[in-house]
Amino acid sequence: MPDEPRPFSRHAEELIGEFRRLPETPKGERNLEGRRPDPKRTGERAARPLAELVGALLVKYKIGIESAEQTIRDHWPELVGPVLAHHSHAATLDTRGKLAVLVPDSVARNELFFHRKLIVARIQKLPGCAHVRALHLRAG
Repeated sequence: MPDEPRPFSRHAEELIGEFRRLPETPKGERNLEGRRPDPKRTGERAARPLAELVGALLVKYKIGIESAEQTIRDHWPELVGPVLAHHSHAATLDTRGKLAVLVPDSVARNELFFHRKLIVARIQKLPGCAHVRALHLRAG
């Protein structure tokens, strides 16, 4: 008889078991409902040095690395003016050079839209930002 689909993953069942202080199910044995654990999840990962993991996270999230996005954020009030900078936020820069700008205010969005070419020209003069080609204004 095939096993019934589990309502929770093995990890969730282990967390529930720990919360309820139930004994841990050894690998290869059946759990409390009489089902075997998922064979895909029984393998353990090899341990990696902490320095390697931290290094990978620093690279992934660009921590401590100068980025065009951070340069734009640092100069945002100078690029768009203090009033528009208060009502907008330079969010992300994609690989095609499109800068996503979050603008919750429709009036500020219209102002940024009308001055987008001038803003892009100012951004391109910043160090490391010559590849910025356009603004993508989003509600947010």
